[in-house]
Amino acid sequence: MQRDSDEDAWRGIVENYGERVELDDEPVAESPAQPVVEPGTEPGSEERLERLFRPLPQPPEPARAAREDQEEQFVPPAPPPLPKLPPDRFLAWSGLFGSPTLLLVCLVLGVHLPPWLGYLLVASFIGGFVYLVVKMPRGTDIDPWDDGARL
Repeated sequence: MQRDSDEDAWRGIVENYGERVELDDEPVAESPAQPVVEPGTEPGSEERLERLFRPLPQPPEPARAAREDQEEQFVPPAPPPLPKLPPDRFLAWSGLFGSPTLLLVCLVLGVHLPPWLGYLLVASFIGGFVYLVVKMPRGTDIDPWDDGARL
């Protein structure tokens, strides 16, 4: 029985597909005109304004809650110092990041570099990149204690 009503509903949807819905244009009953009231002359408007701008009540003893939070805060230990880079790698990293930075600053500030200095900066960028790629560890197990899956 449920199936027949579903099929009838579906058939009605398919038959009316693409047709425009016709709406009955009935006149809307007009409401009687209400008197216009000025914003400041409503009865009780003074009380509502005072209530609107009254300060909100403050929570009790906020200093004590803040003091308790400070006592319970976790303070992490100081981080270990950064490892020292070997001078050759430091030079490669500074060429890799320093050269584009210097070129960009000169470009933004409108400083004209001599052509040989521009070529030197580009060469230091490329040289630093190549040096770091060549010195990258290959084929050695970086973490010998890793028992994870290997593909």
